[in-house]
This record gives sequence, structure tokens and C-alpha cells, in this order.
Amino acid sequence: MSSKLAGMGYEVPIDELEIRASRAGGPGGQHVNTSATRVEVRWNVQASPSLTARQRERILTRLESRIGRDGVLRVVAGARRSQGQNRDAAIVRLRDLVTDALHVPKTRRPTAPTKASIEKRLQNKRQRSRRKADRKPPGSDE
Repeated sequence: MSSKLAGMGYEVPIDELEIRASRAGGPGGQHVNTSATRVEVRWNVQASPSLTARQRERILTRLESRIGRDGVLRVVAGARRSQGQNRDAAIVRLRDLVTDALHVPKTRRPTAPTKASIEKRLQNKRQRSRRKADRKPPGSDE
């Protein structure tokens, strides 16, 4: 992995991340019971000097359910067999979360229908009306 957690418009040095390894739970036999392969990556969003105030606010609001009261964003990976693979997976997951949280969608600007599309819609309405009128028996005034 690189020495930075980077995405669109932000860079976080890896030393801002707290990486802990522990034993993974669940099935897996002897290897799981003796190896510390589960990795937890913690990043204090509130105290990070790598973010602007706007970025920090956006992350705190968008990832509110994933950030603890202490302002720490926590990601856990334990699916892989080695600690290194789980560390890389957790860092990638953290990067993806932060990148998604910082993404600002474009604002939709409503457009007016063109004259041609208005005329086409009215033409279709007239045609449909004539078709329905032609279905009626001659001389009926309904």
C-alpha cells in the first residue's frame, strides 16, 4: 500500500490511521484461532489536519452512522487469510467510504421542452383523439 490514503480532492497520511490487528472470530480452525489476521483501521475525522472544514463537515454528516461519538471512523476487515491482505482491504474500504462521502452530485438544472417536442406531443394527442372518435358509431353524440 502507499503511504497515503488518497482520493478525489483529499490526501490523508497513513500515520493518521490507527491500525490494530486481532484474532478473527468465526469458523476457520487452527489458523484463525492462533493468528491475528482481523484488522481494524480507525481514523479520527474530527481531529484530522488533512481535511478542510468543508470536507470534515461533509464526512461527518454523510457518514454519521459509521462515526462514533469520539469522531472516529472505524473500518474492519477479517475475511482474508493474512493480516496484510486484510489491512489493504480495510484501507481500500475506508478510502472508498471517504471518497463517496466527499462526492458532491451535480445539481440538476431543469430544461424547458423544445418547440419541436411540444408540437410532436400535441400532434400525437390530436391523432389519438381522431382514432378514438373514428371508433364511435356514426351519428352517436356522446
